[in-house]
Amino acid sequence: MELNENSDYQLCFACGKQNPFGLHMTFRLDNGTVVSDFHPQPEHQGFPGVIHGGIIATVLDEALNRTSMLTEQPAWSMTGRLEIRYRHYVPYGPLLRVRAALGKQKGRMIQATGAVTLADDESKILAEAQGTFMALAPEVLDQIMQDYPGMRTFLERSE
Repeated sequence: MELNENSDYQLCFACGKQNPFGLHMTFRLDNGTVVSDFHPQPEHQGFPGVIHGGIIATVLDEALNRTSMLTEQPAWSMTGRLEIRYRHYVPYGPLLRVRAALGKQKGRMIQATGAVTLADDESKILAEAQGTFMALAPEVLDQIMQDYPGMRTFLERSE
């Protein structure tokens, strides 16, 4: 299963490879969960040596949202609700990991949970989240992706 979209768009702040200000996240499937390792840059700090909470929220949002690719009918989705618990400050320097698991599905609604940890010690949970996401209706998808047909092709290949 392919989790990384490689169309001509690539401007997503979290995963777009052509966004010069983005996080450039890439994802892999690991034991039924979506995983991404990422190395924050100096500009992602809030306090000195601490990654800004908004960056952590973005990382969790993207990973949890990406679990929509694990559903019976993979679909692009948008965040309906995201609840984050910051358990410890997220240090600047070490490689970090986000891991997300698909939860309940009902119609177009998808629920997921996830956590940010150190990549070399997943027992140290730095932040955790739960979220609700809505798969985009076909007419909304058509409108958003009218200039980027490759994004739709990505979904068709994932099925």
